[in-house]
Amino acid sequence: MTNSKLEVLTPQNSQLIFIDHQPQMAFGVQSIDRQTLKNNVVALGKAAKVFKIPTTITTVETRSFSGYTYPELLDVFPDQPVLERTSMNSWDDKKVRDALKANGRKKVVVSGLWVEVCNNTFALSAMLEGGYEIYMVADASGGTSKEAHDYSMHRNLPVRDRSWRSRRVNPARLPGNRRE
Repeated sequence: MTNSKLEVLTPQNSQLIFIDHQPQMAFGVQSIDRQTLKNNVVALGKAAKVFKIPTTITTVETRSFSGYTYPELLDVFPDQPVLERTSMNSWDDKKVRDALKANGRKKVVVSGLWVEVCNNTFALSAMLEGGYEIYMVADASGGTSKEAHDYSMHRNLPVRDRSWRSRRVNPARLPGNRRE
């Protein structure tokens, strides 16, 4: 009997969700330089695309408040639908839940704004109600302050691996991609 929670995160057993990478949401980020954050988000997207990791992109209140998803991220996924919502918790939206379920993978890598609201409410709900395992990418997510970001990342420490960081991914070293 295997325990899926002990399996190494791989391109074959994971999926990725980008939550609210929008200009007005980024404007409130104080935990990381905004350009560095955007670069890390785009790099994570490019890695996901190279390894064919199913990816979901979701936004909140695009027209009335937050603005459209970073064009640089959309350039990586030109045919990817962007799932628009009105709730701060992505999990509350059936389109998001259906997209994750359709991908058929229980390990969800999360990159989003803001960690203390959008990432955590999604993560807690997805774990509780959907049985998902959550892996947040610290340097491809932002908080309204360094403290808010750090405390929010630590809140779920026992349930996720925070060691996979977008700017340090060496594709040749990912499991299943080694050339021997």
